[in-house]
Amino acid sequence: MDRACWQQSRCSYMSLTDKSRAIERLHQGQCTALELGCGPRKRHAGAIGIDRLDYVGVDLVGDVLEALRSLPSACVQSVYAYHFFEHVADLPPLLEEVARVLRPNGCLDVEVPHFANPYFYSDPTHVKFFGLYTFSYLSKDDLFHRRVPQYGRRPIFELVDVRLDFDSPFLLRGMVKRALGSLFNLTRWLQEFYEENLCYVFPCYQLHFSLRCLPLEDGRLMNRSD
Repeated sequence: MDRACWQQSRCSYMSLTDKSRAIERLHQGQCTALELGCGPRKRHAGAIGIDRLDYVGVDLVGDVLEALRSLPSACVQSVYAYHFFEHVADLPPLLEEVARVLRPNGCLDVEVPHFANPYFYSDPTHVKFFGLYTFSYLSKDDLFHRRVPQYGRRPIFELVDVRLDFDSPFLLRGMVKRALGSLFNLTRWLQEFYEENLCYVFPCYQLHFSLRCLPLEDGRLMNRSD
């Protein structure tokens, strides 16, 4: 996209604050990663941080979905979202925009609270529950024995890995939970057995999902003309 087109695009998103010329840098191919809802502690220093609140490490301040819509297609290799998706009421539109800005075979890394985590319910801004199979409804899944419907959606992601993370904000309890919880990640069968039978007895703290953005020939419908 040339400079004039970029200026026109920038004017269409006046509610965004671009603190570090992030959109221009993405158009010029200078950045390869985004961190959505990064908050005050961005985990990936080289990623462009997007958040509604103007923290120090945030590059684009504004609504995350609107920010993604201001970016060029296929502009990054990786998108990270740590404890952000549970704040999003409607995931499919967000995932479509993430898929659009990712290059084919690009990576989406998501970390969210598990639905059995008792602290999940304390935060009034949490609006979405996540379990072991949540992204199986939203992506191509060859990992688990249990099959779930996709309700007519064509997958734009492939589920690459899922991990159950056990922890606690209390030191000793966290050490015990991490040690015992690691056993449930040894096989997919143990992960499925855990969630069906033990999740309320020994609550999981969070889930980590790794997804691959499917290329066009695998069913992606995004327009990459820009």
